[in-house]
Amino acid sequence: MILSTSMAGTTMSDFMNRDASGKYLSNGATSLGWGPQGLGLGYPAGAAILISILLAVFLAWKLSGMTFQIRDIVTFKGEALFWSAILVSNTLGTSRGDFLSDSSGLGYGGGALLVTGVLAVLVALMKVPAVPNVLLFWIAFVLTRPLGATAGDFLTKPVAKGGLDLGTAGSSAVLLAVLFGLMAYAQAQERRTAVPTS
Repeated sequence: MILSTSMAGTTMSDFMNRDASGKYLSNGATSLGWGPQGLGLGYPAGAAILISILLAVFLAWKLSGMTFQIRDIVTFKGEALFWSAILVSNTLGTSRGDFLSDSSGLGYGGGALLVTGVLAVLVALMKVPAVPNVLLFWIAFVLTRPLGATAGDFLTKPVAKGGLDLGTAGSSAVLLAVLFGLMAYAQAQERRTAVPTS
C-alpha cells in the first residue's frame, strides 16, 4: 500500500504542478505522455492545495472521534482516513522535493541538507512535552519524500547539474549500505536496552 500511494503521489504531484511546456519535457518530447498534460499550477499553489486537503483529512479524522495512534486503527473508516492522509502526504512530499531540486536554488545537495536539518529539529522536539508526537510523525512523514527525492537526485545526477553522478547502480549501493548500517545500529541499540530475562 505504501508503494502504491508513493507512486500515485508522484504522478498526482506532477499532474498538479507541471504542464506540457518545454521546461518539463525531455529532449525531443512533445508531451508529458498520453491523456491530460497537467494543470500547471506550480509548486506554491500545488502545495497550498495539498496542505488544505491534508488538513481537511485530519479534521475529518479528529471529528470522527477515532484515534490517531496508528497501531490502534482497526476499522475500515479509520483505515480509509489513514491511507487518505498517507496519499496526500506522499503527494505533498513529492511536490516539496521537486520544488527543492528544481526551483529553490538550493540544488540537490542543499535541498537534502535542508530537509535533514528540519528532521533533526523534529527529533529534538520529541523531547518537548508540549509538542504532540503525532504531529511530529506526520511532519516527518511528509519530509521523507523530499529527502528521498533530493538525496536520490544528488547521488544520480551528473556533476554538471550538481550531482555526484554515481548512476543508478552506484546510488543503490550507497543507499543499501546506509540502510544496512542503520538497521545494524537499531539492532545494537535494541540489544543494549533489552532487559535481561534471568
